[in-house]
Amino acid sequence: MSTTDQGLSDGTGPGSDWKQVQDSPEFRQLRHRLRSFVFPMTVLFLAWYLVYVLLAAYAHDFMSTKLVGNFNVGLLIGLLQFVSTFVITGVYVRYANRKLDPVADEIRDGIEGGAA
Repeated sequence: MSTTDQGLSDGTGPGSDWKQVQDSPEFRQLRHRLRSFVFPMTVLFLAWYLVYVLLAAYAHDFMSTKLVGNFNVGLLIGLLQFVSTFVITGVYVRYANRKLDPVADEIRDGIEGGAA
């Protein structure tokens, strides 16, 4: 058995610090904040994508409506899929900087401070 495995099983050694961190209220808060952002955003994006796919499959007339020249509604919605990906990324980065990183920094400082 490795020393890491021993540390996890008997509560001493290198693995015990991580178990304590995982059980801490700060880590639970961090995990809750991450999940409360990621899961709804994932559902929202997948629903948006599903609407696009369903429109493409069943609303041919609507999707082929020309807007300007050969640029139609289907192409516009398809391009908006890419735009929404970048918007979600930007919103996540801002959220992480404000809500996740401070808690993660506090946890890391606690571990590194305790190890020194």
